[in-house]
Amino acid sequence: MTNRMILNETSYHGKGAILSIPTEIKTRRYKRVAVVTDKSLMELGIATKVTSILEASGIAFKVYDGIVPNPTIQNVKDGVEFIKNYNADAIVAIGGGSPQDTAKAIGIIIANPEFNDVLSLEGVANTRNPSLPILAVPTTSGTAAEVTINYVITDEGEHRKFVCVDPHDIPLVAFVDSDMMMGMPSSLAAATGMDAMTHAIEGYITNGAWEMTDMLHIRAIEIIGRSLRDSVKGGEKGREEMALAQYIAGMGFSNVGLGLVHGMAHPLSAWYNIPHGVACAALLPTVMKYNKEFTGEKYRDIAIALKADGAENMPLEEVRDAACDAIVQLSKDVGIPSTISELGVKESDLPQIAEDALRDVCTPGNPRKTTAKEIVELYQKLM
Repeated sequence: MTNRMILNETSYHGKGAILSIPTEIKTRRYKRVAVVTDKSLMELGIATKVTSILEASGIAFKVYDGIVPNPTIQNVKDGVEFIKNYNADAIVAIGGGSPQDTAKAIGIIIANPEFNDVLSLEGVANTRNPSLPILAVPTTSGTAAEVTINYVITDEGEHRKFVCVDPHDIPLVAFVDSDMMMGMPSSLAAATGMDAMTHAIEGYITNGAWEMTDMLHIRAIEIIGRSLRDSVKGGEKGREEMALAQYIAGMGFSNVGLGLVHGMAHPLSAWYNIPHGVACAALLPTVMKYNKEFTGEKYRDIAIALKADGAENMPLEEVRDAACDAIVQLSKDVGIPSTISELGVKESDLPQIAEDALRDVCTPGNPRKTTAKEIVELYQKLM
C-alpha cells in the first residue's frame, strides 16, 4: 500500500513569523496581492498587523473582507470577481477556517475557471491547475486550514455544507504566528482548540491512519491536552503551544481523513449556523464513546497522552473509558456546551440532519460503520 503526504512548500512558526511575509512575496516576484479576510479582523486590528507590514514593505495589495462565518457559494463567487478585477497574482489569507477556506475555493476557481459554479468542487474535484498562490496566516488555533488540502463551503439553498478535497488547494506558504492568535476571546480559543483535538483524535483512529500520521496526531493530542486550558485563559504559552499543536494535527488529518464527529458537525453548522469548532467540540465525547470498541489499543495511547492515571496498565475497557472521560473533563474545563439543544438544534430536524451526516465525505473514515438511525440516536443523546 502506498501512503501520500502533502504539506506546505514552506512554513514559518513562532512569534514574528508574519515578518517573513514580504520576503516570501518579493522572492516569488508577486506584484499584486489580494488580502482575503473578514471585517471583524480588520476592525479589531488583527488583520491590519499584516497589511501594515505589506504597506511598509511597498507591496501593492487590496483587501477583500467580505468573508462570513461558514462561508457561502456567493462569498466565493464575490471573491473570484474581486481578484479578477484587481488582477492579483497571489492571495494572503488572514483568519480562521472561514477566510482560509474561502481563499482556497477562490484560488482554485481562478486557476480552474471551469469550476466557477463552486458546487462542482464538492468531493475530490478533478482540477488540473494548482491554486493561485496562497500565503496563509491563521488567527485561530484549531482549523489548521493553512496546512490542509480540504475546505468547506455552505450551500445555503440546500442547508448543507460540502467538503472539497484537492491537493491543488494547499497554501504555498504558512505563517503560524501565535501573536496573531492572542486576540481570540476565550470562547473561540476553546471551540477552535477542541476542533484541533477532534482533528487529532479522529485522524488517529480513522481508517486511513498510518505510522507517520499516528506520530503527528498523538503528539498533537499530548500538546493540546496540556495547553488548551491555559490558552482559553489567554496564557501566552498556551496560545503558542496551541498554534503549533493545531498545525501538527493538520499535517496528519489532511492526508488521512477524519470521521463521524466531522460528518455530524457539518450539517449542524449548515442548518443552524453553529460555529464549526463548537459543533465538533459538543459532539466529540459522545462519538468517542460510540467508537471505542472499534479502536484497538489506540484509546490507551490517547489516555496516556492525556495523562490519565494508570493508563499504561489498565484493562482495555477501562482505559478506553479513561480516554473518553479525559475528553469530557477537558470539554467541561474550557466551557464547551454539553448539549446541542443549547445550540438551537431541534429534535424534529434530526432525521434529515442524520441523512446529511451519513452522506458527508468525512463519515466513511470512521472506524465504526454507522447508519442514519444510529446517527439520530447519537444526536438525541446530546439534546
